[in-house]
Amino acid sequence: MSLTFRFYYALAFALLATSMPGAAQSSKHQPPVDLSARLAEAQANPQLATDLTLKGRRVAMVCANCHGEGGNSVKPDIPNLAGQNPNYLLEQMRQFADGRRRFDFMEGMIKAMSADEKVGVVMFFATQTVLTTPAKDPALAAKGKAYFDKICFRCHGSDGHGSQAFARIAGQQAAYLATTLKRYRSGQGTRTNPLMTDNTRHMTDADIEAVVAYVTSLK
Repeated sequence: MSLTFRFYYALAFALLATSMPGAAQSSKHQPPVDLSARLAEAQANPQLATDLTLKGRRVAMVCANCHGEGGNSVKPDIPNLAGQNPNYLLEQMRQFADGRRRFDFMEGMIKAMSADEKVGVVMFFATQTVLTTPAKDPALAAKGKAYFDKICFRCHGSDGHGSQAFARIAGQQAAYLATTLKRYRSGQGTRTNPLMTDNTRHMTDADIEAVVAYVTSLK
């Protein structure tokens, strides 16, 4: 871990502790919470949804250091969280927390959150609008659409919005998406998924470039 990374880690963790007083300490003494059940409870209770979303908005102020204001990242290798499916985001939090996805920074941040803060922040990001731009190369995007409409739509939907189990990829950061697809294709690294590996196995770099050009332009 570089000195710069350690500095930003310490700074973000300090901000997290300030915005969520006592969260890291109190969460250690609370019984495990079924996050999916808590999310479902909030979605069925408008007042609880409002309360948790406001709590999540405060947490998102810390997340903005990497993921941008409202979850629209300004860094090409860091994903947008705006508009992401809340159940999918919760599952990614679980994976960071238990080591299925490895990134010490994210693991530390997530473990510092209480259950309601985790549910609140995914609800907040789900309400945000992804900022997209038209494809820079329409011909390349058209090739990507043809590939997407044959393969990718089956999980991510014809609009790229995904579902509770599959990520929204519409409007995602191009560099992040390309790197993720190549990692799935290789089947190596800390983030693996047999379904994604199977579906990306025969993608060429040109295929990935085209699909990314198309998907990132979707709203």
